[in-house]
Amino acid sequence: MSASRTGRWRWAPLAPATVLLLLFLAGPIGYCVWIAFTNAQLTGQSGADFVGLANFRRAFADENFRNAVWLTLVFTFVSAIVGQNTLGLALAGLMRVASRPVRTLTGVLVITAWVLPEIVAAFLLYTFFRREGTLNAILDWLHLPSQNWLFTLPILAVSFANVWRGTAFSMLIYSAALAEIPRDITEAAEVDGASGPRRVWHVTLPMIRRSIGTNLMLNTLSTLSVFGLIWAMTRGGPGNRSQTLPVFMYDQAFLKSLIGYGTAVALLLLLVGSLFSVVYLRLMKVEV
Repeated sequence: MSASRTGRWRWAPLAPATVLLLLFLAGPIGYCVWIAFTNAQLTGQSGADFVGLANFRRAFADENFRNAVWLTLVFTFVSAIVGQNTLGLALAGLMRVASRPVRTLTGVLVITAWVLPEIVAAFLLYTFFRREGTLNAILDWLHLPSQNWLFTLPILAVSFANVWRGTAFSMLIYSAALAEIPRDITEAAEVDGASGPRRVWHVTLPMIRRSIGTNLMLNTLSTLSVFGLIWAMTRGGPGNRSQTLPVFMYDQAFLKSLIGYGTAVALLLLLVGSLFSVVYLRLMKVEV
C-alpha cells in the first residue's frame, strides 16, 4: 500500500468520533447561533423571522443586561479569581507542613463540599445565610449584629457559597504543583536568608506559574456558567441584585419565552468566556 493511501486511512479510526462531534456539538451550536439572530419565542409564535443584530442591540441597550454583566464580573472575581484561587493555594501550602491527621481531616472536609451535588450545596448555604440560619445564630451567640444576608448582600452570599463549594479543585491543583517543586531549591533559599513570604513570592509562585494560569482559567470558565447555585439560593434576587448572566439568560429565554433574545445573551456569555481564556493563555506564555 502506498504512503499516500496509508496517510488517508490513518484518520479512519477518528471518523466516528468526528461525526458524533459534528452531530451533537457543532450542530446544536450552529443552530443556537442561528436562533440568536431571529425573534424566536417559545409560545405564541408559529415561526421565527430573521432579525439580524436586533437581539444584540437590545442586549446592550438593556439596563438589566448591563447589570447582569457587572454582577457576573463581581461574582467571578470574588469567588473564582480571589476566593477559590487564593484559598486553594493557602490550603495546599498548609497541608504540606501539617500533620497527617490534619491533612486527612482538611482534605475530607474540603473535598466533601466539592463532590456534593450543586443543588444540595445551594440549600446548605441557603440555610446558613437565611435570616433564621446558622450564621445569624452564631452572631447572636457572640452578641454581634445579624441581618438577612440573602437580602442585604446577595451577590456576596452566593460568591461565598461558590468559594465553599469549589475550593477543593484549586487545592488539588496546587497540591500537585507544590509537590513537584524540588525541596533543595526552597532549602537553598532558606539558607540564603529568605523569609517565608519572600520564598513564596520569589521561588514558589514563579515555579507554579503555569499551574496558577491553568487553575485561574478553569475556575473562571466554570464560575461564569454557575446557575443552579444562584437560582436555588436567591433566584437572582432580591430584584435583580444577584442576577448573573446565566440567570438573566434563563429568565429571558424560558420564563419570558424570548428564546431568540436569551440565546443571543448566551452567545455573549460565550464571548466573555473566550476573552478570559485568551487573556489567561497569553499570560501563561509570558516568561517569568
